[in-house]
Amino acid sequence: MRKTISALIGIGACFIASAHAQDVDWQKVDDTLERKPVVTGDVHRYGFPRTDLTVTLDGVTIKPALALGGWVAFKPAHGGVMAMGDLVLLESEINPVMAKMIANGLEITAVHNHLLGASPATFYMHVAGHGDPARIAAAIKDALAESKTPLSAPASTAAPPAVELDTARLDNIIGVKGQANGGVYQFNVPRRDPVTEQGMPLSPVGPLGVATAVNFQPTGGGKAAITGDFVLTGDEVNPVIKTLRSHGIAVTALHSHMLDEQPRLFFMHFWANDDAIKLASGVRAALDKTASTKS
Repeated sequence: MRKTISALIGIGACFIASAHAQDVDWQKVDDTLERKPVVTGDVHRYGFPRTDLTVTLDGVTIKPALALGGWVAFKPAHGGVMAMGDLVLLESEINPVMAKMIANGLEITAVHNHLLGASPATFYMHVAGHGDPARIAAAIKDALAESKTPLSAPASTAAPPAVELDTARLDNIIGVKGQANGGVYQFNVPRRDPVTEQGMPLSPVGPLGVATAVNFQPTGGGKAAITGDFVLTGDEVNPVIKTLRSHGIAVTALHSHMLDEQPRLFFMHFWANDDAIKLASGVRAALDKTASTKS
């Protein structure tokens, strides 16, 4: 009997979530943000890549998909949406954007670097909001207008360059299937344990920024620049630091992204430019120190 009641409650929750998703006027959000989202499950994720910037590090010109891909994701919740985002800013843009975010009722949950030694230096502002999706979209656009972030979706261009790496071998080493995006080969590796924020399940984890992200940008001769972030619990932090460093991968930042997540999570950013297969093996060794999935 208890199993039957639990099943009915679960089914009811699914219907409620579905109804909330259908109630959101996504076209209004799209129009406000002037771009189409990537839709995964009930999450709508809008990209704000800093295509206006030319950022270099260790002689590598960083493609937006490697480390400059700002985003905001919306998930139906409590009759409105829960919004989370990670916005790429120059130092001079941080306080003007922050002031607008606060004035418009959004929360700042983190401000920090991801990389070390990049020119110009870039910073990352994590934001959150709950409520009416159109209002949140307008607030985000209003705040981003204080920066030079391109606010209109770019016109269609030629196909991105091919990723000149042995991607099948990378897939096999990392243990999940990667995806080419803007000349970069990207992995999202979920954790096995569920993650919640203010009691709300953060799922699907990739679009909401709580899967380990590993990006490979080819730099010639089988080499790649890699960066991204590991999503870790406290007991995993130092084993992963030691493993990455032992494989020639620099740890460039360690911090939080959210304020009320369970379990408490830390995000570790990294950088290297070396043989892609060698680096993938180092990343896999570090993943083996975490509660991450492997297909």
